[in-house]
Order: sequence, then structure tokens, then C-alpha cells
Amino acid sequence: MVTIKEIARECGVSPATVSNILNGKKNVGEETRRRVMEVVKARGYRPNIIAQGLRNQKTRTIGIIAEDFTQFSVPAIIDGAMAECEHFGYRTTVQNLRLYSRWKGSWFYNARMVSSVLGPAIRELETIMVDGIIYIAGHGRRFEVPQVEGMPIVLTYAYPDGGETPYTVIDDRQGAFDITRYLIERGHRRIGVIAGAMDNLHTQLRLQGHQEALFEAGALYDPTLIVCSDWEKTGGYAECAALLSRGVTAIFCMNDRMAGGVYQYCHEHGIMVGRDISVAGFDNELISEYQYPELTTMEIPLFRFGTTAVRQLISLMEPDKPFALGEEQRALGDTEIGDGLGIRLRCRLIERKSVVKPAG
Repeated sequence: MVTIKEIARECGVSPATVSNILNGKKNVGEETRRRVMEVVKARGYRPNIIAQGLRNQKTRTIGIIAEDFTQFSVPAIIDGAMAECEHFGYRTTVQNLRLYSRWKGSWFYNARMVSSVLGPAIRELETIMVDGIIYIAGHGRRFEVPQVEGMPIVLTYAYPDGGETPYTVIDDRQGAFDITRYLIERGHRRIGVIAGAMDNLHTQLRLQGHQEALFEAGALYDPTLIVCSDWEKTGGYAECAALLSRGVTAIFCMNDRMAGGVYQYCHEHGIMVGRDISVAGFDNELISEYQYPELTTMEIPLFRFGTTAVRQLISLMEPDKPFALGEEQRALGDTEIGDGLGIRLRCRLIERKSVVKPAG
């Protein structure tokens, strides 16, 4: 690897002059700058980030820790984070804990299992001297964020369990309110719901939004029209018959995968979605476009989860550049949470062909 000293020797200038030119300082003549940059380009010089970090105690590198790349939400969040890091001149390095791939759902309430892979990931990021860390959760819950001395951390897609960690979450309540109101506006009053596990935070908040929309419209809330499942296609399939037997005209599935199970059950039993029964999902996964008819659903702004997390982190790393909730976010319906640390990102209704007015 070519060094600044070698470039200085070849150009007949001091290493300090080369360093000033590379750092954009103006106290160097234009001819000298041109000559040095020609040699830099010809020799393929690349700065030694680790050495710079040792000198400056800053590497302009952000570490990203994801609980599992296989979660549908994670790639888009990482993409948003990396795009925003590029915009602000930060590099990124990514750690994949593979929690779901390793242990399915058995790790949810087992801190020892999580720490067995999270601890080494954090130590590796400390070794390469990242300036801060973004932790991407696989699902919404209360999470005890690890604290690393001298290294700021932000959390995205989950709530911190205490502490002063900035975080970003889905506006689950508003999203469920919006999709339920949409169904009501199209004439539905008996709306079945296929929820996730009842102890899941997404489930609880979306049920709250669903009930609030019914109350606002003066529609009765019938608890027998709520069934819980496992967030998978098989669960949606298994619960569909019970709701149909109770005379629902629409089914709100709390994710698109369970909606896929409803589609399969209906197809096998001669029931046409978008004609005989209306179905709505949540998440706007790619499969929602490939259903027939295409699935009406709520889109989670995953890319903006990543960009927002980076802005929250930079506000900690560079306090002279605070990032308040911007006008664009307010226009999209995002809200700051009352603790002053969190932001709820609002989902967007994607209207397709799976919802129609009830027959009769």
C-alpha cells in the first residue's frame, strides 16, 4: 500500500502538504495540488482508515447490527441506512446475528442466547473503531439495548426497554385504524381479523387501532371476529374457515403472509376474493402484488426506517448537527413520541383489487 510519505517524496513536497491536499485544505498552491493529485491517482492511493481513526479517534464508519437478514423488513432498512450514510460521508459495516435462522422463535425471551452472538458482534465493531451503531430489530418489542462506553447506539423497529436510546417504530395503531376505516367506508361492518400472537406488540397496537376505527364509525366490536395465528400462511389458512362461518364480509389480516393463507383457503372452497369476500393485509410484501386479485394492504416505510436511524445516530455523534423531525416526515404523518427519543413512522394504504363492497 502506497503511503503519504512515498507520494510526498515523489512530488518533492512534505508529507504535511500531501495530507493538507487530501483533507481539502486551501493553504496549498494550485500547481502543487494538481501535481500531488495526479500522483495520488496514478499510484492508487487509498487512505488507511484504521490509522486515521487512531489519530483522530473518528473513522466515519457506522456499524449496523441486524437480528436476521431473512426477515422481510431488514434488507430495505439496511438499504436506507447505507444510502443515508453515503449521503453524509460515512462508511458502513454490517453484522448479521442470524437469530431467526439459528433458533426460530425460541430466542425471543432468552437474553443469554441473544447475548451469545450480540456480544462478539459488538466487540468486533469496537475493534474496527466504528463511531456509532444502528441496531435493527426483527420485530417490534421492548428491547434492552446494550450500552457501549463512548459509542452511541440507536434502535430501529423496536422500543428500548428504559434508558436514553433514540428509536424508530411503526405506527401500528394508526395503520390498523386506516385499513379498518377503509373497509368500513366500503360498506363492511362484520370485519374479521386474523391477528398475530396476542402477546406480540404489533398485535396489541393493531387491535387497538382496529377497535378505535370501529368505535369512530359506530360499528359494534365483536370479539368473536378476532382470531390469533402465527404470522404465517398456514395460520391464515387454518383460521379462515372460522371467520367465514361467522358471517364476515371482510377479513383484515395483520400481515400479507396470513392473507396468502386466506386466499388459498378461499380458492380451494370456491370462494372468490374481491367478489365473495374482501381481504386486506399489512406489510406490502412482494407477494401482495402477485396474489389474484392483487392484495390491498398497508405499506411499511422500511427504507425510511434506515434513513431516520442514521439521522438519529449522527445527531448523537455530531451534536452540532441536530436532526429534528422534518417537514417531509410531518407531511407523511410521522409523529415524535412523547419521551422525546422515539419517532413513529406512518404506514401508507396501498389500494388494489381485493376489497369490494359487500354483496347485497
